[in-house]
Amino acid sequence: MLRRSFALDVFACGRCGGRRRVLAYLTAPGGVRAILKHLGLPTLPGRLAPARGPRQNAWC
Repeated sequence: MLRRSFALDVFACGRCGGRRRVLAYLTAPGGVRAILKHLGLPTLPGRLAPARGPRQNAWC
């Protein structure tokens, strides 16, 4: 599914062409947050933009 979604092989290494493996699936929010914090990455999700209505054509 990832290959179809992203139109590329996400398990192929971009440097050497080798195959990547999934080592673990993280599901506990506390564990994920701790890893992101340790790596210096944001732990809160990004803000969503407000919804917009459909485009209005100038000739209508």
